[in-house]
Amino acid sequence: MTEVTNVRPTTLLIAAMGGEGGGVLTSWIVNAARSSGLVVQATSIPGVAQRTGATTYYIEIWPEVLPKGAPKPVLALAPAIGEVDILAATEYVETGRMIEAGYVTPDRTTVIASDHRVFTTHEKVAMGDGRTDIAPIKKAIAERARLAIVSDMRALSMKSGAVINAVMLGAISGAGVLPIPAETFEAGIRAEGKAVEANLRGFNAGLAAATAGSGAADENKSVAHAHSALSHMITNDFPLAAHPVLEEAVTRLIDYLDVPYANLYLQRLEAYAKGDQELLVSVARHLAVRMGYEDIYRVAQVKVRPERLARIRAEAGAKDGEPIKVREFFKPRLSEISDVLPTGLGQWLQNVGIRNPRLAGKSWPMLVETTSVSGYLRLSILAGLRRIRRSSLRFGVETRAIESWLETISLAMQSNHKVALEISESAGLIKGYGDTHQRGMKSYTLIMEQLVKPAVSNNDFTDQLAMQISAARSAALADPDGQTLKATLENAA
Repeated sequence: MTEVTNVRPTTLLIAAMGGEGGGVLTSWIVNAARSSGLVVQATSIPGVAQRTGATTYYIEIWPEVLPKGAPKPVLALAPAIGEVDILAATEYVETGRMIEAGYVTPDRTTVIASDHRVFTTHEKVAMGDGRTDIAPIKKAIAERARLAIVSDMRALSMKSGAVINAVMLGAISGAGVLPIPAETFEAGIRAEGKAVEANLRGFNAGLAAATAGSGAADENKSVAHAHSALSHMITNDFPLAAHPVLEEAVTRLIDYLDVPYANLYLQRLEAYAKGDQELLVSVARHLAVRMGYEDIYRVAQVKVRPERLARIRAEAGAKDGEPIKVREFFKPRLSEISDVLPTGLGQWLQNVGIRNPRLAGKSWPMLVETTSVSGYLRLSILAGLRRIRRSSLRFGVETRAIESWLETISLAMQSNHKVALEISESAGLIKGYGDTHQRGMKSYTLIMEQLVKPAVSNNDFTDQLAMQISAARSAALADPDGQTLKATLENAA
């Protein structure tokens, strides 16, 4: 059957004024998308907005690399109300104008705004204090934005010696909404060759404002604020029965990648929020596991946690100040390495493995002493690379699989609750890392191919199908070798 996905373009609306480099900012984003192999389109609309030279720029990016020969998607030339993923405004009142125009919606839009002021003509010519009251703008951002990154971008640009566009680029990258890693933007700034050092300083300042603040305390405050906003969303938009699962999932996904990723998790669940609570909880639980799939980055992140070392010391009975050695054993295979590489490079490496089966089955054993400086740094650096996970081969594969799974559940729930629930529960077979994940994925794929896909093609979601899926799941869980599952599927045929 034809695979149905919910993939749509990522949309970005930029509101900038003359002299702020809005056109260059747009070019940086467009070039970064193209260098990542993504289809992109950009347009600009000049205007004055009571200041000379104000312009809005609109960009649409298809978030997946298209297969060779695939038809290109049709992208829009202008923003539509309710369909903007990112609003980036270089001045506070310009942010208010965009909100007033309806481009910011609480279910979708991340607002990136500079809270400094450049006074309008009306403000300047007023007989008295004609300054615009910014309190309504602040309130509108809080009420209308799904997530908000607000800082004095002009001050950051002056401090770094860059134009404000470089700071805005860093903040846009740090928001984590665009399917482009920060390294690609940095490479684009270097390739342009103009004011490289200053622009990189500005970019990093904006990136820090979006992701880490000015220090550990700011980071904790920023994450806590974002987590609080997501918790508020859970409370308002989802039934009470799902709250424990959703809260735990959001916490884990923020730790796994970042706040926008946890935000995407809730967005994917919105279609189930008003329906059956049992199905919602099931989908929420398994979606969290699938979005937080284990890879090399995640393994490294877990192994360098301070609380893990403290637990090991306690289990070993080590006294305060008594040194211990912890050696971690790794044995990555070619597929696990290619999974975390950028899509193009990872696919190339996988193709090498297909042509060389012996190489594909080979593993590279290694011991890393995490209690040594060098060993700890190696794993810490590896764990830090999770920030580029969105550009990896595995991320794209998992995203497409998740969207297909959710679409199948949505189709089934229109006809038969039991079937939808069983399809959701089937994802419980997918877990773990390495061989464990491969076995679970193989069982899940067999069930989907032999039982679910024919039902989708024929729109035949019956109680008997639900019982067959349930029996197949039980068989897969009972026998790691898969023989019981095969026999069960043969009986169901």
